[in-house]
Amino acid sequence: KPAKRLSSESNSHEGAVAGEISALEEAFRKFAVHGDTRATGKEMHGKNWSKLCKDCHIIDGKNVTTTDVDIVFSKIKGKSVRTITFEQFKEALQELSKKRFKGKSDEEALQEMYKLIEGKGPDLTGVTKTIASPTVSRLTDTSKFTGSHKERFDASGKGKGRAGREDLVDNSGYVSGYKHAGTYDHKVQGNK
Repeated sequence: KPAKRLSSESNSHEGAVAGEISALEEAFRKFAVHGDTRATGKEMHGKNWSKLCKDCHIIDGKNVTTTDVDIVFSKIKGKSVRTITFEQFKEALQELSKKRFKGKSDEEALQEMYKLIEGKGPDLTGVTKTIASPTVSRLTDTSKFTGSHKERFDASGKGKGRAGREDLVDNSGYVSGYKHAGTYDHKVQGNK
């Protein structure tokens, strides 16, 4: 019976050594801390659970949808908490595996589910793509800036930093823009 062979494999998922974390738990942790600097990796928010289900193709749009994923999450987590633990995560996967791999035994479906997730991390593709849209390029073209904004960039479009932002005080004693500024001393000395 193939079921026997599977059960021996499933033990390896529990992590033979206590200190060693399974590929499944590693994936759980990677997703659990994704986008949350304070996360310990011990529990996972609904947002990251959905991301995991998307990135690992648990959501296939046919058997499992984003709604299913959310329902399972709400069902598994405690009443007043907003996260699930690794144990609850495995329960949630078990729930979803029955839907995702219809027609397989629970054990087989769960194994398939684990295979989708193991060793994975959050997809970072498309997180920060810069899009060259005409709107954005128009808004960021410094040569078209007007008013006080124009003063903040030099001809090449490089920012002038503080000089472009603050009115730097000229203590020379001349009216700003006076073309003979700085010539007073010469004149006085010249007349003596």
